Amino acid sequence: MFSTELAQTLLSGVLMGLIFSLVAVGLTLIWGIMDIVNFAHGDFLMSGMYISYWMYALWGIDPLLSLPVSGAFLFFLGMVAYRLVIRRILGAPMLIQIFATFGIMILMRYLAFYFFKPNYRSIQQTLLSGNIDLHGVYLSIPQLAAAAGAFLTTGAVYVLIHKTRVGGALQATAEDREAAALMGINTDRMFTLAWGIGAATAGIAGSLLSTFFYIFPEVGGIFGLIAFVAVTLGGFGNVAGAFVAGILIGVVEAMAGYLYDPALKTVFVYVLFLGVLFFRPQGLLGVE
Repeated sequence: MFSTELAQTLLSGVLMGLIFSLVAVGLTLIWGIMDIVNFAHGDFLMSGMYISYWMYALWGIDPLLSLPVSGAFLFFLGMVAYRLVIRRILGAPMLIQIFATFGIMILMRYLAFYFFKPNYRSIQQTLLSGNIDLHGVYLSIPQLAAAAGAFLTTGAVYVLIHKTRVGGALQATAEDREAAALMGINTDRMFTLAWGIGAATAGIAGSLLSTFFYIFPEVGGIFGLIAFVAVTLGGFGNVAGAFVAGILIGVVEAMAGYLYDPALKTVFVYVLFLGVLFFRPQGLLGVE
């Protein structure tokens, strides 16, 4: 029988999965445009969380209101990271590219340790505090709002890529950089934009998460790893695939915690990940 507890678990999994989707979309966008794995992506999310936390702690600004600031700042930070580091190693071997983004991750993480210490912080009271009772199924309003914000942001990124001229230029650059340049597209500008958008989505996800998740310097590692799994499951460079995979991961985590042991829920995600790598390495929605 479909119990209330099971319904609660499934809904919680879908809501958390939408957050995973948003984080994964930014990561897969950078990969799809540039073929670069951004190990610092989770730490962009961590930065977004701290921006919302400190705006709340210092000036009483609710995370919902600081969300545009977080997105704008991370957009700028992503462009700076590309201009200062990534642009210089575009033609380098993949190992150097990996070390470069890993270095950005270490720098951001330990700057957070230095300035904010390893303390766990949280935002206790927001404009969206409380729960909704749906006939015995309780939905956290902050988590519901975060999922809605993630869904809308992911949709906006999808529309930008597939329905606008800028998106067409991004897709052309991803398909063939040299041919795009011959057609008059400024590929360097497209790469800068891709990094800005990718970082902004992580920053927005961080602000949304700050309403109900603990904030600490290593929090980016948690969501960064899950984003890599989602990108792999959905197919590298596939925005729709990353979206679906993020929701799937959220449901798998929730159901594993419900049916087995909550301490082992992430293990089931990685088992799914390994299964896809073995039997469908191009991803669930990837092209052969």
